[in-house]
Amino acid sequence: MTHLTPRQILDRLVKFPTVSTDSNLALVDWLEEYLTGQGVKCFRHWNEDRQKAALIAHAGPWVEGAVVLSG
Repeated sequence: MTHLTPRQILDRLVKFPTVSTDSNLALVDWLEEYLTGQGVKCFRHWNEDRQKAALIAHAGPWVEGAVVLSG
C-alpha cells in the first residue's frame, strides 16, 4: 500500500461506519493493512463474539517502559 498523507488517512477513516452497535472490522482491516504496509506490527484484541476488535499497533524497538497510545 502506498504512503498516504495525514489528510488522506483521516479522509478514509471518517468514511467508515463505526456505530458502537455494529462491527468495526472493516475499519480495523483497512487500518491494519495500511500500518503493516508501513512496517508497523499490529495485534488485534477481540471482543467476545469476534465482531469487533481493538487494534494495537507497535512501531519501534521492544523496550521496557515503552509508551502505548490508545483511542
